[in-house]
Amino acid sequence: MKGTGHGRSEIRRIKAVTVRSLLFPGARQAVQIKSRRTDRKIGRTTIKIVYAVTSLTAEQANPAQLATLIRDHWQIEALHHVRDTTFAEDASQLRTGNAPRAMATWHNLAIGALRLAGATNTAAALRHNARNADRPLVLLGLK
Repeated sequence: MKGTGHGRSEIRRIKAVTVRSLLFPGARQAVQIKSRRTDRKIGRTTIKIVYAVTSLTAEQANPAQLATLIRDHWQIEALHHVRDTTFAEDASQLRTGNAPRAMATWHNLAIGALRLAGATNTAAALRHNARNADRPLVLLGLK
């Protein structure tokens, strides 16, 4: 897979092999993802190799499907990272009832609205909107 963005070009290759006796119970495939990323501004290239295991058989998911599943998972992890670093969700004391889910929903709404408005730094955009009570209402189209 090839990709470009954020001033970088990237080539990702995936290899998947069927496994039967790994130390991971239920593992059916082992996966290697090799990313070659080049910073187009300075020309520096880095190579990153990630390994994974899955309980999906080769018939259930071929390498291209595994690549999509892994990429989707990384996007979810990226959102969780933003929520944790911006809203300190992992340190939250909300643990009972619907409160944790409700707060996660509000956080997702804030992140999504800011991204749709073109914000690239969620924390900075939150600070900017917090300085004037009308800004969040304008952002959401309520004023």
